[in-house]
Amino acid sequence: MGGWATAYVPMSHRRPTLLHVAGRIKREDVDAVRERTRIEEVVGERVALKPAGSGSMKGLCPFHDERTPSFHVRPALSVWHCFGCGEGGDAIAFLRKADSLSFAEAVEYLAGRYGVTLHYEAGGGRDHGPEVSGRGRLIQANQAAADFFAAALLSPAARAGRDFLASRGFDRETAGRYGVGFAPDSWDTLLRHLRGSGFTEAEIVAAGLATQGQRGLYDRFRGRLMWPIRDLTGSVVGFGARKLDESDQGPKYLNTPETPIYHKAQVLYGVDLAKREISRERLAVIVEGYTDVMAAHSAGVGTAIATCGTAFGDDHVRVVRRLLGDAAGSAVPGRVVFTFDGDEAGQKAALRAFEQDQSFYADTFVAVAPDGMDPCELRLAQGDDAVRRLVADATPLFKFAIQTVLAQLNLDSPEGRVAGLRYAAPIVARLRNGSLRTEYVRLLAGWLGLPEAEVKVQVAQAARTRRAAGAAEGPSSGRVVGGSAAGGGNVAVGRAPGTARGGPGGGGSVGGGGFAGRGGSAGGGIGGGGPVGGALAAGVPAGGGPMAVGSSGRVDPIARLEYGVLMAVLQAPEVVPEAFDQLGGDAFLTPEFRAIHDAIRAAGGVAAARRECGPGQWLERVRASAASVVAGRVTELAVTPMPISDGPASAAIPGEEVDKRRDYAEGVVSRLMEAVIGRELGELRARLGRLAATGDVDESRVLLERSQLLEEERRRLREEG
Repeated sequence: MGGWATAYVPMSHRRPTLLHVAGRIKREDVDAVRERTRIEEVVGERVALKPAGSGSMKGLCPFHDERTPSFHVRPALSVWHCFGCGEGGDAIAFLRKADSLSFAEAVEYLAGRYGVTLHYEAGGGRDHGPEVSGRGRLIQANQAAADFFAAALLSPAARAGRDFLASRGFDRETAGRYGVGFAPDSWDTLLRHLRGSGFTEAEIVAAGLATQGQRGLYDRFRGRLMWPIRDLTGSVVGFGARKLDESDQGPKYLNTPETPIYHKAQVLYGVDLAKREISRERLAVIVEGYTDVMAAHSAGVGTAIATCGTAFGDDHVRVVRRLLGDAAGSAVPGRVVFTFDGDEAGQKAALRAFEQDQSFYADTFVAVAPDGMDPCELRLAQGDDAVRRLVADATPLFKFAIQTVLAQLNLDSPEGRVAGLRYAAPIVARLRNGSLRTEYVRLLAGWLGLPEAEVKVQVAQAARTRRAAGAAEGPSSGRVVGGSAAGGGNVAVGRAPGTARGGPGGGGSVGGGGFAGRGGSAGGGIGGGGPVGGALAAGVPAGGGPMAVGSSGRVDPIARLEYGVLMAVLQAPEVVPEAFDQLGGDAFLTPEFRAIHDAIRAAGGVAAARRECGPGQWLERVRASAASVVAGRVTELAVTPMPISDGPASAAIPGEEVDKRRDYAEGVVSRLMEAVIGRELGELRARLGRLAATGDVDESRVLLERSQLLEEERRRLREEG
């Protein structure tokens, strides 16, 4: 294989190095990082985000399993919030939770990504404990090893590795794109290199790069071709290693062991390169090996990814669903194509994949190449077009599963046909689409040579058995059972009655936890067109707080109004009437909303927001002033879509959008001020009643004058409203 004069590792694979120096990062630099960071880019690497109206985006939460999107991002305010699990924050908080980073590591990563120079305060007491030297150091060690292996691939000792790549149709440039390297056949070459680069033995072992033996440490990978395995952000978290010498007594493929940053049940090889194509095409192609990913990408199938030494499982499903935006009710479902060898092992793998089908709303397919070739072999034998056709001509997974079962039976005998119906009926019963289920009943009847009515009866019986089993399992396990509930939300089982959460498009269906949506149906939460059931309904906070329904099954209208006011103040202070700043500390009755109002007042009110802050800075100032117990609610209020438009976000005209936000803000603030005035009038009337008994004419006159002024103010507010 010629042309191996230089190694090439693209910068897109390199995560900005986390440099740990003494002192605390200066506050103004942290603010600059927050200001420059595009949160939709950071979150979008893990979550397929779609417009959700009024400057908001939504997708499937990466921090808990869900069937309908409850994770919202507000780019203008640089915040995110999940109405399902209650998590939220800015881009720094997202990276800390997603990657288990310390605050400083997350800031340093974003600073490197967005070109912010950081300065540190001398003697700031920066923690150099395990949090700082943990995940970030292990990623650095893996990246240093990847660079070392890539350089070693050019050495004379790596000839067998270069020949292997050439025999699979890969040149130097392709190898460089994937960072393929070579581990020298030595006991401690990498170990000595990493020690010389400043890594401790404990870090090298923790990264899975060295193993402790009776005579000390030695390199885990020796004499093997190396594929760096990257997470969604492009950080190297582990390696896959193929042996090149048959005298090697180890397994054909050896992977990094479980480490704090590498969990084989969660990582997918090639996902860092494929994620954008998967989201754009709404297609994920699951192949079996590293060279299959390389071959598929080279052939133009840029959505190919592979598991790393383990079967495709639940954690992999969650990653793929988030990238696909795989949610209930999608107008055009995504597609997941599994490619397998045509041998018996490949068929078993396909049937295992079939067990994951119900985890997807996407349509699932199986692609088996002629003569049992994998995508890499197919490309070598028949070219790039053959790989693309393999994916395009994939067989629906249900059809493949049924035909695989039937192929093992003698359908020429009555016993075989009956057995085929017994095995295949439960498979057909699993189809969610009723029309498709009817079609498969007809097909199955034809394949078996049985009356369609008889097959239909057996499928219906299998469906009833399946539903009964799901109902029996659900209450004790707390799992989501039965697909989507009325209004688009999932049925939350295993909770006490009436405690299901409301949220965007889910959870509110059971127990009455959600608001009425735009269509007026209770329980829909914030999903779909927005969070309103009437002009002032402003969304459903998670967790059963003061917005939850009471024993009467109705939402407190005062809490709903206060929620709407705070939402407007936090999201669009520039259009909130200045009169808002005149509201006193007792204007809000709901305790946590009063605490947030106190934080807004401490931050300077809407006047300060207009004069001194950008959108992200304003929100951060309020959060900094808020008590920790309500900080999460601040983020939630900032992310909840403002109920101002029935049309799609893309159709909004900027000037009209501002006018609608202003109308909404003026309306809710006016209504709150009217409510405050009404409470004060009630108190004044009560005092006047008591004074009538004592005969205090002077105080009564003062109170009457005050009452008249308040009545005039209330009348003005009503007229303007």
